[in-house]
Amino acid sequence: MTTWNLTGTKHHVLICNGGSCMRKGGEEVTRAIREEIASLELDGIVHTTRTRCNGRCQDACVVIVYPEGVWYHGMTPEKARELVRRHLRDGEWLEETMTYRYEKMKGFMMPKQSTSPLGISK
Repeated sequence: MTTWNLTGTKHHVLICNGGSCMRKGGEEVTRAIREEIASLELDGIVHTTRTRCNGRCQDACVVIVYPEGVWYHGMTPEKARELVRRHLRDGEWLEETMTYRYEKMKGFMMPKQSTSPLGISK
């Protein structure tokens, strides 16, 4: 098993590979993100992790970027490449596909206005 040296990592990208996301192109989104990271030589500052279900199946395919705490919905390979260029490289969030973002001043997740349902409370 590989143990990654994460020194210098600026972003951790969690890519949902749960059932709904996989049916909506999760494998292709994963490949697109990783290929774009490699092509832009961002490997040293971006770490990716495939996850199981993140509980937002209606938002499939879901990608989450930390430390910003931004949750993206409806990701496609094209949007995934754009996420790498705009968010990870340039620091510009993709407002049009955001579902949630971490609100530092309040210390919790805030919903971004979208057509996506908020879901049930825990």
